[in-house]
Amino acid sequence: MPQVPQTFFDALAVRAWCGLALDSLGRAREEIDAINVYPVADGDTGTNLYLTLESAATAVEAVFAGHEAGGGAEPGPAMADAVRAMAHGALIGARGNSGTILAQLLRGMAQVLASDDAPAHADGPGLGRALRQAADSARQAVAHPVEGTVLTVASAAADAAATVAGAADRDCGEVARAAYEGACAALAETPDRLDVLRRAGVVDAGGRGLVTVLAALVETLTGETPRTTAGRAAVPGPYGRVEPGEAAHGTPAPCEDGDSGAQAGNPAFEVIYLLEAEDAAVARLRKRLDALGDSLVVVGGDGLWNVHVHVDDAGAAVEAGVEAGRPYRIRITHFGAGTRTPRGRADAGERVQRAVVAVVPGEGLAGLYAEAGATAVLARPGEPPASGELVQAVRRAHAREVVLLPNDADLRHTAAAAAEQVRGEGVRVALIPTRSAVQGIAALAVHEPERRFDEDVVAMTSAAGATRYAEVTVAERQSWTMAGICQAGDVLGLVDGDVAVIGQDLTATAEAVLDRMLAAGGELVTLVLGDGAPELVAERLEARVREGYLAVDTVVYHGGRQGAVLLIGVE
Repeated sequence: MPQVPQTFFDALAVRAWCGLALDSLGRAREEIDAINVYPVADGDTGTNLYLTLESAATAVEAVFAGHEAGGGAEPGPAMADAVRAMAHGALIGARGNSGTILAQLLRGMAQVLASDDAPAHADGPGLGRALRQAADSARQAVAHPVEGTVLTVASAAADAAATVAGAADRDCGEVARAAYEGACAALAETPDRLDVLRRAGVVDAGGRGLVTVLAALVETLTGETPRTTAGRAAVPGPYGRVEPGEAAHGTPAPCEDGDSGAQAGNPAFEVIYLLEAEDAAVARLRKRLDALGDSLVVVGGDGLWNVHVHVDDAGAAVEAGVEAGRPYRIRITHFGAGTRTPRGRADAGERVQRAVVAVVPGEGLAGLYAEAGATAVLARPGEPPASGELVQAVRRAHAREVVLLPNDADLRHTAAAAAEQVRGEGVRVALIPTRSAVQGIAALAVHEPERRFDEDVVAMTSAAGATRYAEVTVAERQSWTMAGICQAGDVLGLVDGDVAVIGQDLTATAEAVLDRMLAAGGELVTLVLGDGAPELVAERLEARVREGYLAVDTVVYHGGRQGAVLLIGVE
C-alpha cells in the first residue's frame, strides 16, 4: 500500500519514517553487511544500522502509546516529543561505528526540530536546517573524520537540501528528495575518495545505509518510493554490486589514515558503552580514548553519551569510562573472533569457525574475557542482560559455532532462550551452565578452537564443573540464611550459592570462606576483587594460601564494579 504523503514533518511523519526506514534496512541489511570493508571489514554495518533504528522506532512507538493511553485530543503526540524519543532510542540502542553515527545524525535533527522555539511541525526550510545540523554534529562526534564515508554522504545530503530549502515555496517532500539525490551522488563517489573502497570495488556501507534511510524519508513525505531504491539498483554506479551474503571482491589496501582500522596491526577490540557523565568529563575521555585507539565516536549530550572506540586494551577503554562517569551496557567484541578477513572473494565473507560469548559482572573481567578472545556482555548488579542482548552478542561473534557462558545461575533460562533463537539461524550453540565468572574463567582457560566442537565443549564443561565458587558480599537487609540470621551490614560468605559464613570483618570472612573451600583440596585459587575490596585483602589471602596450602597457586584479577566485593574460585 503506498504511503500517504505528509505535507509537513510532524510526529506522524516521524513515526512513518522510522517504520519505513526500518523495513528498508531490513531488506538491505545483508547487502550492506556484504560491502562493509571500512573502518573494519567485519560485515555488520547493515545489521548495526538496523538494530540502531529498531531502538529508535521502538522509542517513538512508546511515545504514541503513552499519548493514546493518556487520552490526548490531538491525533498524535507533539513533534518535539517524537523526535526526542527517536534520537534517544537511537542513542541507547546504537550498535557499531555506523549505528553510533546514525544516532548522532538523528540527535542533530532533534536539536533543531525539538528546540524551544521550533514550530509544531517543520516546513521545508526547517527540515533543511535539521539535516544540516545532523551532518555537522555527526562530523563533530568523530575524532578523525574521513572523507568517502557516511560523513561525506551526510554532508552532501545537507548541502543539496539547503539549496532547495532556500528557494521559495519548497515543501518537505522536495527538500527530502534533494537530500536523497545529493546523498546518492556522493555515495557513488565514495570509492574515488577512499582507497580501501576502490580496491574492494564497493561503495561505503554506512553511506549506503544512510541513502536507504533518506529514501524512506522521501517516501514518507511524498508517498513515492525513489526508483533507484528498488532491488539491486539501490546502489548507484558500478560499485557495490554484491549479492546478499557474498563478500566484496578484492583485497582492501591498508589505509594511511589512523582511523581506518583496516590495516594490518589494527586494534583488536571494539568497545561500546553508554555513559552517564558531565560534558567536561567527556571532553577528557575523548582525549584519553583517542590516545588509546582509533575509530573513536562519542555521541550524545545532556548527561548521557554513547561511546565507541577500537582499541588493543579493552580494559583501559572501560576504565577510562569509569573515571569519566558511570558506564553501562558495555559491549566488547574481539575482532579476531568476529572480523571478516578480506583475503579475496572466496574467503572474505566466511564466518570464523568458533567463538565464546560470556556474561561477566564487572568491567575488569569484561576486558579479561575479551583479551582471551571472548565476546563479553557486561551484567550490572540489578541489570542482567535480556535474551535479546545475548542473541545480538552471539550474532556479533560471527561464528558457525558458539560456546555460551552465562556465568550466573539466574541467567541459565535467559541464556537457553537466546541459544534456542540463534540455533534457528543456523548457528551451532552450546550452553555451558556456568554459575560464576570464576567458572567461566576456568572454562575459557581450556578452550581450544582447533579441536572438534563437542570435544571442546566437554573440556570446557569439565573445567567449569571442577571449579568451586564463592563470593563475599555485604548484606543489604536482615534475612534468614543457611548459616543463621544476618543483619544489614553483615559480611556474607557464599559457597556454591549458599551462605556459609556470616562475619563482621570482610578479610576475616574471606579467609574463613577460603579455608572451607580448600579443605576439600585444590590446585589453583582465583581471586576477583571488586571495587569495594580492602586494599590488603588479596595479599592476606595469598599469604594464607602460601603458608597453609602447599602446591596451591593463586591468581588475582580486578573485576571493577561487579556487585560482590570478592569472587573466589578453587579448581
